[in-house]
Amino acid sequence: MSELVRMISTDGTLTVIAADTTDIVNRMEQIHQTSAVTSAALGRLLTAASMMGAVLKGKDNSITLRINGGGPAGSVIAVSDSEGNVRGYVSNPVVEIPLNAKGKLDVAGAVGTDGTLTVMKDLGMNEPYIGQVPIISGEIAEDITSYFATSEQLPSVCALGVLVNPDLSIKAAGGFIIQLLPTAMDDTIDKVEECIKDIEPVTQMLTSGMTPEDICRHVLKSFELETLDSSEPEYRCSCSKERVANALISIGREGLLEMAQEKVTEVSCHFCEKKYKFSSEEILEFAQK
Repeated sequence: MSELVRMISTDGTLTVIAADTTDIVNRMEQIHQTSAVTSAALGRLLTAASMMGAVLKGKDNSITLRINGGGPAGSVIAVSDSEGNVRGYVSNPVVEIPLNAKGKLDVAGAVGTDGTLTVMKDLGMNEPYIGQVPIISGEIAEDITSYFATSEQLPSVCALGVLVNPDLSIKAAGGFIIQLLPTAMDDTIDKVEECIKDIEPVTQMLTSGMTPEDICRHVLKSFELETLDSSEPEYRCSCSKERVANALISIGREGLLEMAQEKVTEVSCHFCEKKYKFSSEEILEFAQK
């Protein structure tokens, strides 16, 4: 079961959110049959989206993260609701490239570094909020940090990790995001930098048995923390036959009439691979709308 916790320092200078998303990323790998490096890329983005979604205020709010870096993985997309439940997909789920110079999965090589990270927040207004920043590393955590600094003027620290087993199942996945509040002073920044300068990878913390709360307290050991809330997010798709039907209607009359020449039209959901079938009669009905 995945777990997410949000905490605040007792002096009111910063918040920290941490998540164990191992089950979420395992479910993603089962659905999309991703290779090791694409599991790492999409798994990191799903983890970031879950943590960013969990701070949204409205019940029906959502956030979408999209990385287009020109790499062989193509677009990498993750969507979260306000409870941190996520879904995602990658254009090319199987990418096989050499390890990077550090002997690790080359996420930047798979994602690419020539492009943008786009963050879209649907907050129930007429238009969604859209922020976009150039990719600075392709390793995802650094790009999330850059987004917060550039688009939201929030000094942040983001760490993300996915550890893949030899059989391609997920051994550990998770992350944390530290954000300074307006009350933070220069000495707060110094304390945070001192805390994180020699911190071990998130996956190492998770495999040693740490919970998200343990990670928050370990990463910010110089701060007193109290819990704001916790949850158990999951990989959850919101697709339905009705939603797929609305998407088909948006194709337009001509496209639908062409589609109706087939006895049965089968449409797969990008996020969960669930298949929906529509008869030619149903497609013709859509064409009349």
